[in-house]
Amino acid sequence: MNTFQIWAVGRNYADHAKELGHTAPAASGEPMIFLKAGACAVASGQDIRLPDWSTDVHHECEIALRLGADLRFSDLALALDLTARDAQVRLKAAGHPWTLAKSFRDSCPLGRPVPLSSLPGGPSALLELRFTLKVNGQLRQVGHTKDMIFPPETLLTYILERFPVRPGDWLLTGTPAGVARIESGDRLEAEIEGLCREAWTARRTAA
Repeated sequence: MNTFQIWAVGRNYADHAKELGHTAPAASGEPMIFLKAGACAVASGQDIRLPDWSTDVHHECEIALRLGADLRFSDLALALDLTARDAQVRLKAAGHPWTLAKSFRDSCPLGRPVPLSSLPGGPSALLELRFTLKVNGQLRQVGHTKDMIFPPETLLTYILERFPVRPGDWLLTGTPAGVARIESGDRLEAEIEGLCREAWTARRTAA
């Protein structure tokens, strides 16, 4: 059982907010933080079990950052913030929390950690990363960390001041435009250019 927590930020790329019909937050405002259970993480290479109660699970490719013993960023990884969009729309319309849409079983495929110290240029290169997601070999998402509305250090300061963050926790930093439905049998391949590549296969199973 995973003992870490997964903190996540919504609408941190303006183009993604726009594609869903939302207004992107101002950089002078506050980030939108939500929580995914650590137990919903799926290691690279494993199957993603899609829930049978949702017909509209979307991929959201993101850069994930792990907190070290000093509560500073120590590692990065590729992650997918899977979202049951049909459940999210229904719950938000009713004014209810949308944990079901974000924290269901297998909703956070999480790649292998890469130490920030190994980045060409060191940790400062964190804002110079280009990442992509392909589904069945077709390019779906392209993101660049410089386009974040709230950069990693701003997000870290925010969550440290407000939440019970612990060493080993992960922070998902938001997704660029291009989110879309995934189907059973889809192969998802995420990559940070020149650094790492991860893959998962979606499978429809009973909940």
